[in-house]
Order: sequence, then C-alpha cells, then structure tokens
Amino acid sequence: MNFSEVIGQEEVRRRLVQMVREDRVPHAMMFCGPHGCGKMAVAMAFASYLLGEGRLPEDGTEMPSGAVRRNVEAMLAKWSHPDLHFSYPVIRPAGTASEHKMTSDDFGKEWKTMLSEGPYFTIDKWLGAMNAANQQAQIGVGESDSIIRKLSLKSSQGGYKICIIWLPERMNGECANKLLKILEEPPQQTVFMMVCEEPEKLLETIRSRTQRIDIRRIAADDIAAALTQRRLVDGETAARIARVADGSWLKALEELDAGNENRTFLDMFIMLMRLSYKRDIKSLKKWGEAVSGYGREKQKRMLTYFLRLVRENFMYNFRNPELVYMTRDEEDFARNFARFINEANVMELSELFGNAIRDIGQNANSKIVFFDMALNTIVLLVQGSRQ
Repeated sequence: MNFSEVIGQEEVRRRLVQMVREDRVPHAMMFCGPHGCGKMAVAMAFASYLLGEGRLPEDGTEMPSGAVRRNVEAMLAKWSHPDLHFSYPVIRPAGTASEHKMTSDDFGKEWKTMLSEGPYFTIDKWLGAMNAANQQAQIGVGESDSIIRKLSLKSSQGGYKICIIWLPERMNGECANKLLKILEEPPQQTVFMMVCEEPEKLLETIRSRTQRIDIRRIAADDIAAALTQRRLVDGETAARIARVADGSWLKALEELDAGNENRTFLDMFIMLMRLSYKRDIKSLKKWGEAVSGYGREKQKRMLTYFLRLVRENFMYNFRNPELVYMTRDEEDFARNFARFINEANVMELSELFGNAIRDIGQNANSKIVFFDMALNTIVLLVQGSRQ
C-alpha cells in the first residue's frame, strides 16, 4: 500500500515524508482524528513507505531495485512483512482455555482478510469478522508480551521495525503498563504507530511519550473524486454523497450502500406526508400496517431517516445550499414540501419521530406506534401550513 491509496490527507502525507527526509521519525506516534478520516490508512501507508514499498515522485530517496524491491513489495501487499507487526483488540472465543493469554495472532487470518478488503473499516466490522456476538474486544496482557518478544528480534531487512496498534485505548491496565515500559526504552529503529478513536482513554503517561498526528476530515472534493474513480459513481451523485459524508469515507460508503433502502424510505416519507396533508385516515392506517411489517431495526433506520429529512426540509427554507445535505430526489420533493416544515412544528415533528424510535426500541406494538404517529403528523402539518 502506498499514499496514493489514501483518500485525501495530502498535508499529513507531506509532513510524514518530511520527517523521513530530515531523519526525525519519532519512535512512537499517535494518529488521531474523526471517524472515517483515514487514520489507519495513513498509518499503513506510512509503515509501507518506511519499509520500502515505494517512493513518492518528489522524494529523492532511492529505493532498493530488482529482486529485493519486488520481494519487499510482495510481502507488504500481503501484509506479511517480517518487520511489520499489528496489534488489535480481540475476543476470547467460547471454549478457550482460561490459562491461554489471547493475542492478535489468535485472529491473524481474519485480520489479514479484513486488511485485504481495504484500510477503511470499523470496530463493528472487526467484531463481525471474529464472530464476536455480544462480546467486547480488548487488548490484554498477552499482547504486550507478544509485542515485546517480536520487537526484541533484529530487523530482518536491516531497517525499521514497526508496530501498528489499532485502538490502543482498548488495552487493559496490565497491558498498558507493560507497553509503557517499552515506550520508555524502545529497541533501536522501532516505530510504534497507535491509531486511536478515543485517545483520551489512553494512559496520560503513554500519550506523553508519543507524537500526536492529527488527521482532519477528508475534503468533500477528495471524497467525491474517490467515489467517481473507485466506485464509478456519476459526478453529481458523488458530490451529493460527499457533502452528506461530512469528511468521512466510511459515511460516504454507508450512504452509497444505503441508496436503495433510502429510496424506499423516501417513498414512505412522501406517502406519509401527502396522506397526512389530505387527512386520509383510512390510507394512513394502511401505511402504518405496511411499515409495521418491517423488522424493528429497519423501522428504526426508517424513522432515523425521517428525522434527517425533517431537519433538511427545515434548513431548505433558508435557501443556503451550504446548509442542506439532500440527494436530488429528496431535494425535488423538498422544493414544494419544505415550507410545511417551519418554526411552528419542526421541534414537535422531531420529537414525534424520536419518540417513535424509542417506542419501537422498547418493543411497543408497531401498528399502534405508526398509526398514532401518522395521526399526530396530520396535526403538526396543519400547524405548519398556518405559519
């Protein structure tokens, strides 16, 4: 992997490369930033760069050539380079002997499979890969022992030894204290890269021994370009998704994957609003029966979508494109409908849908919940039409 596979983050890339040029690569770095900004992608690309996967066009450093270089690139492509180590939270599968200290190696196959799909992923995806069910993953003391053992070995390639620790805030106390000791006296040419979602949960003594690398949200133009080039999304759709993604590639992918479901939700929202405006009680009852056939999780996703559309239609009235994050179909409907969502009812509608999410989550009768919600929507649209 190289930096060209990272979406955006050109400023961080330049900074990291400059560290190498000036021979001031710190022994421990902490990559921080908002969800989906590409922290892990940047760390993996930098690790590959340090280990010699390839050089950037403007970097004058000559890389090994011929068979040596091809061998290094092949190992990095499979994430099997002997001087690159990964540490990450794991679960304890049922039936595992109590005396066994869990380490990342216990799920090495699953980890490499996930990495092969790309460097942008979530803890939920990783838990799914481990078949975690309701278990929480952590980094235990067995992991710190494993890290110390691996990094005590001499570099096989005569260069850096790198350990990428994903979500170090999930280390238990004993593991964190052991890691602290090796951070205080690191082996020569060893680089730790900690990729954090919640750095404030790390021991202050660990944070103080790392150089923090803050990674910003991905620029909308970079997300749009990646959607166009990597996912073959048309330009207009890519631009709209990029705005909704709010700097997160993971959110952009969610929006892309949710497109068909959201189209269904939009149709149900339009139907609810039109029937409520017409005060068609009989049809609203049928509408409630139809959506009550969805599973509860889908019902909650639909209501969450309704909440977003209420907010977007309200903001649409201000005629400021920078404040609105809607698809073309959503905006087509908002053009004539948005005026009915205003100061007279926006808070009440939001509360109405929010309460419905709560009730569905508490296993209330969904037919009653949705019919009651539809009846209240009639009242609130009348309030909005009088504004």
